[in-house]
Formats: sequence, structure tokens, C-alpha cells
Amino acid sequence: MTMETSIKLFEEKQVRTHWDEKEQQWYFSIIDVIEVLTNSSNPRDYWFKMKLRVKTEDGLELSTICRQLKLKATDGKMRLTDVADTKTLLRIIQSIPSPQAEPFKQWLAKVGYERMQEIADPSQSIDRARENWQKLGRSEKWIQQRMTGQETRNKLTDYWQESGVEKGDEFALLTNIIHQEWTGLTVKKHKEIKGLKSQNLRDHMSEAELIFTALAELSTR
Repeated sequence: MTMETSIKLFEEKQVRTHWDEKEQQWYFSIIDVIEVLTNSSNPRDYWFKMKLRVKTEDGLELSTICRQLKLKATDGKMRLTDVADTKTLLRIIQSIPSPQAEPFKQWLAKVGYERMQEIADPSQSIDRARENWQKLGRSEKWIQQRMTGQETRNKLTDYWQESGVEKGDEFALLTNIIHQEWTGLTVKKHKEIKGLKSQNLRDHMSEAELIFTALAELSTR
């Protein structure tokens, strides 16, 4: 079974999701995912027993890395449901002994191996980024502009760090100010116009947008 086939399983069966606007990330119903990957007739019981098993074997309390949100149940009522973000969900999938979960595990192992390669040889991350953009149908001119813009961005964030600006909220605040100055839009609003959620806005910019973004960040630095 391929990774693409596994993803189609999620498309064929309903997996309830919730988009957190503030955190800018998706949350997935854990019992829905378990039902898809195990075909269990009682996914709630499977999830309960799985938490006990993982705690015994790995000493990890899965409930502490999950959260609860109200999602619509089969009876139409909003009920508290265990949910997980993408990172946590992938950790949970690792503990599911099912053939349908195997492609996800293989993909995680591949990503982990590639990440170790990139740490040893950073140029590989650039090559992989170029390959991914090519798969998205981006032209060589666009790719070059995207990479040039990223270099400009890195120099700016390096300067911020040297000046004592903290990563996270402060970086996001300054980035938003710069973006709003040249576009008249917040980053959030710009993503909404393009129909984006968790995707990287710069990966969906036109060549002109990339040029003006780089110019704005260069001017700021």
C-alpha cells in the first residue's frame, strides 16, 4: 500500500477535523483516524486500550499530548472528542499495529533519515526544496526568485536574532508589519485571499510578489 493509497482512505471515510485559526493548524479526531487505519468496530475502546499499552511500554501518557474539542457526533450533537495536531497524530499512528498504518510509518522513517542527511550536508535541503517546487510545476525563474528571497529572509532573521529579537511571536509580529506595509494586507488576510491555511504563503506567491517581499525585507535590514 502506498502513502497515496492511505491518504485516499482518509478521503473515502469521514475524519472529522478542526482548523484552529489562532494556532494556524489542523486538529484531527483520533477515534476517526483509528477507525480508518484499523477498521475497528469500536475505535473508542481501541483508543482506550492503546493509551494503556503505550503508557506501559513507552511510559508516555498520550492524553497529555492531545486535547479535546467539541465536534459533531453521529447523532448530530456537539460532543467533546479527543483530537491531535499533525505532529501528535503521527506519533499516535506509530503505535498502531496495522498494515494500513505502515505507509505512514515508512514515510516518517524516510523523512527522519532525510533530515539527518540535511543536518550533515545542508545543501541537500536546498536540492530537495528545488525538487518539491518543480513537482508543484514552478518554473526555474520562479524557483530562483524563491531561493533568492529566502536568502534575503535568512539574513534579516539573523540580524533580528543578533539584535535580541526572539523567535516566534516577535518574528511573526515584525514580519506582519513588513508584509502589511507593501501589500496593504496582513499575512493572514493574504493567505485567506489565496485560499491557504497551513501552507507557506511564499510558496504560493507570484514572481512579482516574491520580488516585492524580498525588496521589503532587504530594505528593512
